[in-house]
Amino acid sequence: MKAPNRSMFVIKRFLKEYLDLRKDKDNELATVESIRRGVEFKGANLWILIFAIFIASLGLNVNSTAVIIGAMLISPLMGPIMGIGLSVGLNDFELMKRSLKSFLITTTFSVATSTFYFLITPFTQVQSELLARTSPTIYDVLIALFGGLAGVVALSTKEKGNVIPGVAIATALMPPLCTAGFGLASGNFVYFLGAFYLYFINSVFISLATFLGVRVMHFHRKDFIDKNKERTVRRSIVFIVLLTMCPAIYLTFNIVRATIFEQKVNRFVTEQLNFPNTQVVDQKIRHRGDTTEIRVVLIGEDVPEASIFIARNKLEDYGLVQTKLLVVQGMNNNGVDLSSIRAMVMEDFYKSSEERLKGQQERITSLENSLNSYKLYDELTQRIVPELKVLYPSVKALSIARTIETRVDSMRMDTITLAVMKFSSKPTQSERDKITEWLRARVEAKQLRLIVEKD
Repeated sequence: MKAPNRSMFVIKRFLKEYLDLRKDKDNELATVESIRRGVEFKGANLWILIFAIFIASLGLNVNSTAVIIGAMLISPLMGPIMGIGLSVGLNDFELMKRSLKSFLITTTFSVATSTFYFLITPFTQVQSELLARTSPTIYDVLIALFGGLAGVVALSTKEKGNVIPGVAIATALMPPLCTAGFGLASGNFVYFLGAFYLYFINSVFISLATFLGVRVMHFHRKDFIDKNKERTVRRSIVFIVLLTMCPAIYLTFNIVRATIFEQKVNRFVTEQLNFPNTQVVDQKIRHRGDTTEIRVVLIGEDVPEASIFIARNKLEDYGLVQTKLLVVQGMNNNGVDLSSIRAMVMEDFYKSSEERLKGQQERITSLENSLNSYKLYDELTQRIVPELKVLYPSVKALSIARTIETRVDSMRMDTITLAVMKFSSKPTQSERDKITEWLRARVEAKQLRLIVEKD
């Protein structure tokens, strides 16, 4: 019995040694004050947010990921969200009121700014970066949760590092707000609700992560002299938390359920609608009351109705209960979603073009490097000639070039520098060695071979 106890002791000691957060914990008051400062949104902070929203909206409009990332690095949007989580963890009702007020102000200004931009911009086409912010998935929830945990742990350590900008990028709070503004500007309330839904979920789970971090690291809660006031504050905080978390929990449950359902549909389509000489070009899921319809577009040879009937009978085997399968075949069928097919073709064309351009760019870079090496030796030769006239008056001509030498016996290839020199009278072996060493140092060549000719 001693061996298992000893093993458990060693494991506990190991975990305590490497996973204890309190070793790197900064002064608690400094951490709390740092988060408190980020809560306030007045003057410069608010203007920075407005400019960042403009930049993010531009990035979404022109489909530039780099511009969107830059805007997220600028934005100070994380402050009020982390402040809400901190206030719950510390039982600080005043901080909660300030954080919620700032959160509402920042959200309102962000949506208003992005709406204004998309109302005046001449570019109205919906880009892929905009579409990506209209429907949250379970991955967005997990990213927000773990990103928030990383943020609060980083803020509580002595060496803050660059974690907070990384959390701001990973959790992507700004793009959904800009997409919500686009939805309002274009009158597309589906986009607005989907994007705002994503923003709300991210905000709630970042706050939840901050709350968990504060409790795990045992931050001191706010003490009240008046116990009645303390009870009132706690009840108020619990009420606000429940008011916020209940919709978030319900929405997250729906996200998880939708993600699991989509995985089942993808597995069903991959395994049961995989026919020779036929390809699935589009699939969509439509919910209609208690039933769900899977609409699949096939291109290529027509699949017999009997095969489709067999696939329909296997829907329940994949957990797709009360689900209908609609298969669209033939390019002349009016049910074919040509816009989806066109988008897929354009995406494939873009990818192939991008790969081809990348290959051409690499080849151009290689040729430019080779050309630069030739130019380098031409310039070196011109600079060396005057020095050679002084050091070796018998030199009549000089040529320097880089070449590849291949060993016949082993096929080994080496890059060497050749120097061909013509003399009015051939130098001695000792002079050749000196000239070789001088040239090697002068042209900075690892391997240099001197060829001597008599003029």
